[in-house]
Amino acid sequence: MMSNNTPNNREVLLELKNLCVSYQGKTKQVHAVKNTDLTVYRGDSLGIVGESGSGKSTLALAVLRLLPERVARVTGEVNFMGQDLLSLDRDRLKSIRWNNLSVVFQKAMNSFSPVHRIGEQVEDIYRVHNPGATKAEVFNRVSSLLKLVNLGDQVYNLYPHEMSGGMIQRVSIAVSLLHDPDLLIFDEATTALDVITQRQILKEITAMEKDLNMSRIMITHDISVVASSCKKIAVMYAGEIMEEGMSKDVLKNPMHPYTKGLLASFPALRGEKKALKAIKGFLPDLSIRHEGCIFSPRCEAVHDKCRLTRPEPLKMSDGRMVACTLYNREQSP
Repeated sequence: MMSNNTPNNREVLLELKNLCVSYQGKTKQVHAVKNTDLTVYRGDSLGIVGESGSGKSTLALAVLRLLPERVARVTGEVNFMGQDLLSLDRDRLKSIRWNNLSVVFQKAMNSFSPVHRIGEQVEDIYRVHNPGATKAEVFNRVSSLLKLVNLGDQVYNLYPHEMSGGMIQRVSIAVSLLHDPDLLIFDEATTALDVITQRQILKEITAMEKDLNMSRIMITHDISVVASSCKKIAVMYAGEIMEEGMSKDVLKNPMHPYTKGLLASFPALRGEKKALKAIKGFLPDLSIRHEGCIFSPRCEAVHDKCRLTRPEPLKMSDGRMVACTLYNREQSP
């Protein structure tokens, strides 16, 4: 069991230690997440960004233990509130999900039964952890959360097919907040929303985090979402964390060439216009062993050491972590 407190008395809510995830196919094994260490403190908001296929969603599913055990092998530790989720029995795990640890997925339409009204389904979800709740209690709780995501009580009596994809996504976000979870994971959850609704929801969630001391992990390919709503950022590529730190530091002064490439391919929201520049090449084949830095075939700053040596994560003087052979231990505190 891990310690729940650090020397500065910040409570460690989630700690990943050497987390690895591999998928076993008929002819090959794909290493989707490799040797990942991450720490989320209570009150943190962490954005995980990277290209599609970088392992972001696999990382979230591993934390939630929702990967199919038949084909996915997960090793390492996922310590949540002092308990290793990977070693818990199913009953204990079920008591933690939604109550302490909640998630919102991208395709929320698949989460709801097409033949039952939204209100009936949300009531059933609420009663999993509150079996004695009255109908009035459930309705009042759900009604307040629907208003939070800019929906009215009329949604209660609608079927999923009577709602737009964006409305369903907002209902899914409301459901994730039913039990005031300690940690909320968004897996591309705001992708289906228009910009105005997305901004409103992120603003409300940020305000609620302060009131409830709730923490959040935001998995997205949209750097603007992280810039506007997350205190910290982790940049992921091919299953590995390339750079991690405070959003204001990493986005303003990126250190890793991959982070620089991501920012160069994203339009500036303020200031002068700039020409967008794509990162050359493609994600590597994760079923084969790669010597050296996994990003080296696409890196514009590559040198001989990159191709031969796997960079070790270094903690820099500003507190961020970077895994790149351009930096050395003399530059870290």
